[in-house]
Amino acid sequence: MAKFATGDLKSIADRQAANIMMRIQGSILKSVGTVRNYESSLSKVAQYAKTNLNCGLKDLTTKQVYQYLADRSVEVGQKTLDMERQALQAMMHHVTHTLPKNNNLTVIKSEHTQSLNSRSYTTEQVNLITQAQNDKNSLSTEIAYAAGLRAHELYTLQRIDERQADPRPALNEKFTGRDGVRYTVEGKGGLIREVQIPHPLSIRLEDRRLEQPQSITDRSIHYCQHYDIGGGKNWSNSFSSASNRTLNWSAGGHGLRHSYAQERMNELQSVMSRSHALEVVSQEMGHFRPEITEVYLR
Repeated sequence: MAKFATGDLKSIADRQAANIMMRIQGSILKSVGTVRNYESSLSKVAQYAKTNLNCGLKDLTTKQVYQYLADRSVEVGQKTLDMERQALQAMMHHVTHTLPKNNNLTVIKSEHTQSLNSRSYTTEQVNLITQAQNDKNSLSTEIAYAAGLRAHELYTLQRIDERQADPRPALNEKFTGRDGVRYTVEGKGGLIREVQIPHPLSIRLEDRRLEQPQSITDRSIHYCQHYDIGGGKNWSNSFSSASNRTLNWSAGGHGLRHSYAQERMNELQSVMSRSHALEVVSQEMGHFRPEITEVYLR
């Protein structure tokens, strides 16, 4: 079990970050500016680790690092997110040795600007958009709307009897009030989570099941696709184009995650407290802290 020094949270985190950087300053990192930036980044990570994971900075596992980066992707822009990823990578390569030196942490895309700017879609608006898409992308839009998926997660859909979700805290009330078939998707940093797709959509999805999974590359990342449906950048472009043609505006496919969060919160608050509903929805969406889901409720 991790041991924590006395003092306020920030002071403790600052000391942990400084101790890490002392190990690699000069020998690994020559730039004083880089050392300063990495130390500041690691201090933020250390505060998160103590508050949310009850561990010290050096105790972080690779999976926990990806948890942190996934959470931060909603809170900060790409530049800050990349800096924190690089600082963690340096620590894991040269101090904790939890990441082989020939491996790098996967680049996580920031959702911050999208989350601030996106607006949700109504069911009627989604229906109009799907009517303006081809069958392949239309089905993906319906699934993303019904399950709150990111664009790249559409490529990673797999039956739950073929791939289990990563162990994570889960409330019994997940998917309460909605019936469907359970699948898994690969989220940010390779984290596998459980999602639910309504029965009619599941039937249509299984009709498009590939005889053999195929490899596909989207935004320089490789995926193994099991269904002949749209996903990633191609689907995002199709969605935005269809939205602009039918509605004269587009919030992008990411707006469907806002729709999912807002609709699920409305459903669940009729049978449970808001705080409890927020925790349920955060688990369904693959967020690691309920506060992150708040961004989607604006």
